[in-house]
Amino acid sequence: MTAPKSEDFGIVHFDFDSANLSDEARGILDANAKLLRDHPDVHVLIEGDCDERGTAEYNQALGEKRAQAARDYLVAAGISASRIDIISYGKEHPVDSGHDENAWSHNRRAQFSIK
Repeated sequence: MTAPKSEDFGIVHFDFDSANLSDEARGILDANAKLLRDHPDVHVLIEGDCDERGTAEYNQALGEKRAQAARDYLVAAGISASRIDIISYGKEHPVDSGHDENAWSHNRRAQFSIK
């Protein structure tokens, strides 16, 4: 079986000012958990990100909560916590440089990369 790439993992998006997992987010995390179960040697980094609104300090903390929520879900799904690291980039790594709700919704995320 071919090892997965970072882009094989789904990105979890969040509502404004929230680290709560939606039904859609849980579905994405279920698929990510399956990928991790199918590849027990893979370790991931979950990056928590925010949109540009709010202070750097606030967004740093919110990004951490988002990454932790995704990690907690995967651990509850049976993935060993030792295989998952988290980091928050707050609002420092936007994937969409726009300044409207469409751009902001892309930037409120937990993104996976393989370590």
